[in-house]
Amino acid sequence: MDFDFNLILVPLTIGLGIIWLLDKLAFKQRKTRGRGQESLLVRWAYDFFPVLAVVLIVRSFLIEPFNIPSSSMVPTLYTGDFIAVNKYAYGVRLPLTYNKVLDTGAPEHGDVAVFRYPENPSIYYIKRVIGLPGDTVSYDQGTLAINDVPVATKSIDFDANAELTAQLYPPGQIAPGQVLTEENAAAMGQQEEGEAQYFQETQGEHEHLVRYLNGMNSSQYGPFLQQQSPEVVSSEGNEWRITVPEGNYFVMGDNRDRSADGRFWGFVPDENLAGKAVYIWMHKPPGLNVPTFSRNGSID
Repeated sequence: MDFDFNLILVPLTIGLGIIWLLDKLAFKQRKTRGRGQESLLVRWAYDFFPVLAVVLIVRSFLIEPFNIPSSSMVPTLYTGDFIAVNKYAYGVRLPLTYNKVLDTGAPEHGDVAVFRYPENPSIYYIKRVIGLPGDTVSYDQGTLAINDVPVATKSIDFDANAELTAQLYPPGQIAPGQVLTEENAAAMGQQEEGEAQYFQETQGEHEHLVRYLNGMNSSQYGPFLQQQSPEVVSSEGNEWRITVPEGNYFVMGDNRDRSADGRFWGFVPDENLAGKAVYIWMHKPPGLNVPTFSRNGSID
């Protein structure tokens, strides 16, 4: 989710809109020469501006599609999932400037939110909302709590789809001179799945699965938490406690031991919110594979 299509869509729509308006008011090529006899730019303005304007309105204020590029939200979302994001769930915002012009709601505990990555706002991230403004979020020996109330959690047997497990690691170059083949990537994913444990969490109205890996509890203690005072973080790194500032949110991935989230880089400011993930509408396996619709469904 590393490209904002509006960077192309907005200038193109505005440019063609200006040309369309100038012809309507001044040039009048369509009226005097007839359809198909205008200059190329004027013809493009009439042909494409209405379509682009509709697409811009829908993507900016209603529903925007996104593609999942990583496994940080497994098992809720897998690499290759195409999702629909409700753009007005957390306020109507202008494209490119991201100024909120209408307050239509705010994230709730357990929402799967899309936001602009605080350390590089040109990149979009997707994580689950754990802490709201003013919340105290803590982790103590495997128990996640919000305002000292443990999140309802129970162990569950979950048989992951073998094809999806094989996609946990993308093939390709992983270091100079080192290339991960498709076969090796699939084997790594299957090996990791053998260490996975699944739990069902209930947060607010959301009931979802989270994934942990045996022997990986140290990942609960990311670099952001390391910068906090000793009063909120244990020396062992498997206990921490932090309060979410006003106007910010604390997020984590469902693939808890394979997610670069708020534990590593901090809080998500309200102005970085882009929308609420609501539906999986397609899945595209990597490579030259045909998209499938077997994963279609709402996101909890």
